[in-house]
Amino acid sequence: MIPRRTRKAVNQINVVPYIDVMLVLLVIFMVTAPFINPSQVNLPSVGKSAATPAAPLEVMLREDGSLLLRDRGANEAGQSVTADALADAVRVRQQAHPGQAVVISADKAVRYEKVMQLMDTLQTLGVARVGLLVKPAQR
Repeated sequence: MIPRRTRKAVNQINVVPYIDVMLVLLVIFMVTAPFINPSQVNLPSVGKSAATPAAPLEVMLREDGSLLLRDRGANEAGQSVTADALADAVRVRQQAHPGQAVVISADKAVRYEKVMQLMDTLQTLGVARVGLLVKPAQR
């Protein structure tokens, strides 16, 4: 009698067909990619609002960290204040004129962290309308 060999189960996966499929998909994606339009993102733009805030309170933040407070409605010159005095002055002005907008004009060289801290301070004071004053783009 002829001795028979027993077959062992192959425990390896043949990856060649998978590689062929991946290469075909790669070619399809490379051919169709130029025809796909990227999605357009609608970015906000700086424009004229319907109603500009009447006589906002302006907080100027300088490069050295000093603060100036100016009431644009009274056309007063900016007065230098500390952070604590700013909180008191804004609180008094908000009680006198509820809903008065407060705009922050910060120097270009000021770290954004300082601007965020100032915004946080105004928020804790209960100021409802806080804005950032920007220089319009020159054409």
